[in-house]
Amino acid sequence: MEDHILEMHKITKDFPGVRALDNVNFTVDRGSIHAIVGENGAGKSTLMKILSGVYPYGTYDGNILVNGEEKTFDGIKDSEKAGIAIIYQELALVNELPISENIFLGNELADRGIINWNATFHKTEQALKEVGLSLNPSMKIMDLGVGQQQLVEIAKAIAKHTDILILDEPTSSLTQSEAQNLFKILRGLKKRGVTCIYISHKLYEVFEIADSITVLRDGKTVGTRKAKEVTEHDLITMMVGRELNQMFPRQPHKSGDIVLEVKNWTVYDPEVVKRKVVDNVSFKVRRGEILGISGLMGSGRTELAMSLIGAYGADISGQLILNGKNLTIKEPAAAIEHGISYLSEDRKESGIILMMNIRDNITLASLNKISKNGIINENEEIRAAEEFVGKLKIKCSSIEQKTENLSGGNQQKVSLGKWLMTKPEVMILDEPTRGIDVGAKVEIFNIMNELIDQGVCIVMISSELPEILGISDRIIVMHEGQIASEFHWREATQEKIMYCSTGRKFNERSR
Repeated sequence: MEDHILEMHKITKDFPGVRALDNVNFTVDRGSIHAIVGENGAGKSTLMKILSGVYPYGTYDGNILVNGEEKTFDGIKDSEKAGIAIIYQELALVNELPISENIFLGNELADRGIINWNATFHKTEQALKEVGLSLNPSMKIMDLGVGQQQLVEIAKAIAKHTDILILDEPTSSLTQSEAQNLFKILRGLKKRGVTCIYISHKLYEVFEIADSITVLRDGKTVGTRKAKEVTEHDLITMMVGRELNQMFPRQPHKSGDIVLEVKNWTVYDPEVVKRKVVDNVSFKVRRGEILGISGLMGSGRTELAMSLIGAYGADISGQLILNGKNLTIKEPAAAIEHGISYLSEDRKESGIILMMNIRDNITLASLNKISKNGIINENEEIRAAEEFVGKLKIKCSSIEQKTENLSGGNQQKVSLGKWLMTKPEVMILDEPTRGIDVGAKVEIFNIMNELIDQGVCIVMISSELPEILGISDRIIVMHEGQIASEFHWREATQEKIMYCSTGRKFNERSR
């Protein structure tokens, strides 16, 4: 007899003008790692928000059973009492507080209103030990790396005696070694009987860590399969409802004249005196080509991009040359004016304004194109916003929908639409497909090819090696702020790039 720790039956959830979930059924075996995959807008996060009490009982139809007992959650506290914890892609930690206070925040070990600090420290050490961290509980979150913060979140869940742990895109900001460490922790939790629900767009991770996989599409359950009985190709077909014959639609690009040239570019850390985050970097980008920039986290890729558009507050030296003309760019507005756009890696922090609607976000960087004498032409604004919603296939009820109510991938498309509207000559894309499903990735790659055909040159920063290899014409590998190597796409391999990203030079004997 199968032992189900969780059953969700006929879950239906509506938002104004949109049915997010339509009679979804979801069952999880006790002590397993169960993955949920699907395109953006498929309903993954909505389903988990119902399970974790973010959307309380009464705002949806259907039933939830935990350990065979029906549950009705009126809030997050109720789901936590039932042994359910969720870790979101954006970590819910307070940077200024120490680890111990973060782990027991809202769940303080207190007697008659007085916190027992000895017990708090002792139990924090125990929870940290279970996730493989040997840290002082007094350390502040701001002093930890992203990978360590992720493990603190898991320790926080363990301290609440969690039976079901939900992880939403947990490796989106982790290095490969940090991700492998996370998987080791999750396998350890599984042996202890903790059940994990794992949401990810990275299918290779899903196959590495999951026992079972459930696919959602357009708010409906497509099916559940054992991981060992299904292929990546099968999953992609289930997710998008069609065959994706070419994940990376490479097209022959004919590169032209040099558009952007960077010479001896050096950027200093604004917080550490004399520390260089970008060290004497030089490269060229030609019209009609995609230059890929690879490297591990901390290699200086984002600092390079942000400094080029005047968004990195630090001492900078070197030359930025556009179409043969030296530029001095002190702020992003000047970069936009010169035809250089930058898609941020962090859409919620600096890519879009969540409380604004889709229309206002898309037109925000191009108000001069739709206004006269300081007055916005609303008809032009609506026309432009609807054009990019259609072109990028943004799933929404209308252009008046608030951006915060979109899925992560559709938020990314809104951010991309904003920069496409500026009609850039150079487009810098920093992790353009982070948190985006496989179908949407292909759509974005196709848009990039269209831009290349229009004469735009693209600089793409990505942590996904298949993406770098699949879409770039040339590839620069960065290590500790410097360019370690450069490859033409035909000679580049994942092995070569990984060797160079760690500061080593690749040769045939390195195999």
